[in-house]
Amino acid sequence: MDKRLRFMTDLIEPLIVPPGSTVALDRDHDPGYAGKLTKDQAAGLLADGAALLADYQDRLAAQDTFGVLLVLQGLDAAGKDGTIKHVMSGVNPQAVQVTAFKQPSAQELDHDFLWRCQRALPGRGQIGIFNRSHYEEVLVVRVHKDMLAAERLPDPGEQDIWHRRYREINDWERYLADNGIHVVKVMLNLSEREQAKRFLKRIDEPEKNWKFSPSDISERQHWDAYQRAYEQMLSHTSTAWAPWYVVPADHKWFTRLATAAILVRALDAINPRYPAADPAVRAEMLQARTPLLAELGLPDGTTGR
Repeated sequence: MDKRLRFMTDLIEPLIVPPGSTVALDRDHDPGYAGKLTKDQAAGLLADGAALLADYQDRLAAQDTFGVLLVLQGLDAAGKDGTIKHVMSGVNPQAVQVTAFKQPSAQELDHDFLWRCQRALPGRGQIGIFNRSHYEEVLVVRVHKDMLAAERLPDPGEQDIWHRRYREINDWERYLADNGIHVVKVMLNLSEREQAKRFLKRIDEPEKNWKFSPSDISERQHWDAYQRAYEQMLSHTSTAWAPWYVVPADHKWFTRLATAAILVRALDAINPRYPAADPAVRAEMLQARTPLLAELGLPDGTTGR
């Protein structure tokens, strides 16, 4: 195994949520964890990850058989936008699609809760990124139950709705996996104290004012409820075909490196290959080669590299 891949495998191993396990965030996952790495080391390692991603993406697009969906979930100020920007910095933007899911529109509320996510899925050969996702339906909707009423379900059955949705999500993600769309799920785990510090920066630094919303502060009043909702989500929807990774988010440099490593390992598992040319097409290519060499004044044994 490439030493870069070995490093990334070891880096993310403590972050995976074993399918069937019961998660307690304050017990199992430290938001400030960074292993034995330093910020200076992480910069070069992230560059390695970006180079690997660019190579895998090129092969993924050429093979045109599999797609990858990266799901990013996290509380406000967890670093979702910055993670996307830095992790995907070296890839071809033509083969990447980012979808940020906001509060459902009237049209979206007229459909089932997975409808808008199904429409935004990546095609074969593409990487899709959900900035927030279908998991909002078992997080913010669970914390704010008035939002569930707005969905006008025929019989929501409040006692069973969440387990039903976990099952529906798991089934949907298995369907995607069976059809060649690999689902990679990352929860950015931010501490309450670090969130407060980032909100203060948004207030105090003019160039960050645009990021601040008064609702950010009101949502902090529901911190404990969100932690419980996340724990339930992680415990019920980390599966063999789409496991969750809980990535520490208090150090942005580690968040970005770990997310890149998770995506690289997912692509390595697919192991996309450049397709071999059809024999008939290959024969036409060889016929075209001779006049091109003559035009350039090159001998027949010359390669185009």
